[in-house]
Amino acid sequence: MNRRSFLKTGVGGAVFLGTVSLTAGLSGCATAPAGRVSAVDSRMDASYRFQFLSKDDIALFEALLPAMFAGALPEEPNQRQFAVAATIERIDQGIVQFGAPNQKELRKLFDLLNFAPTRVTLARVWSDWPSVTTGEADAFLNRWRNSRIGLLNNGYIALSKICNVAFYGHQNQWHLTSYPGPQEWIVNVLPQFKNT
Repeated sequence: MNRRSFLKTGVGGAVFLGTVSLTAGLSGCATAPAGRVSAVDSRMDASYRFQFLSKDDIALFEALLPAMFAGALPEEPNQRQFAVAATIERIDQGIVQFGAPNQKELRKLFDLLNFAPTRVTLARVWSDWPSVTTGEADAFLNRWRNSRIGLLNNGYIALSKICNVAFYGHQNQWHLTSYPGPQEWIVNVLPQFKNT
């Protein structure tokens, strides 16, 4: 791909995502933060207050995380639900720390995936996210990961990165990557460890 094609793809993608985001917003696609809801299971304690993710975004990640982390999630159903819910909360916490430009781009991506016409057209996911099977979610992720369309490939990379950081970055999953955790002197020196 030459420079001119690259720039056309980038500009075209930005215009397309902007149009989708505007259309989704005007059609009533809920993008307001979900507030105090429990991800995955309404019986769980809803003590966390979502500041970025909407209810539709939560449903999106409820569908995608079991496909992304199939071998890493606990087998026991309640533990599995708890791990997914906790990861979704950490995704929200992470996005809140991003700057406004990154949040804006993620909002466009999430709106694209939550808006039925673009979900069907670009993701080839016919059901709404709560009805999507793990196999269907996995097929969607593979299509976007292997896509020759840069916009879709970049969408996969964004989803993958925020999910991987939220899942594997938590100490409960460090053992899955053979990470022993931060050294004691780092924990004692850095202020962010004092807040955990």
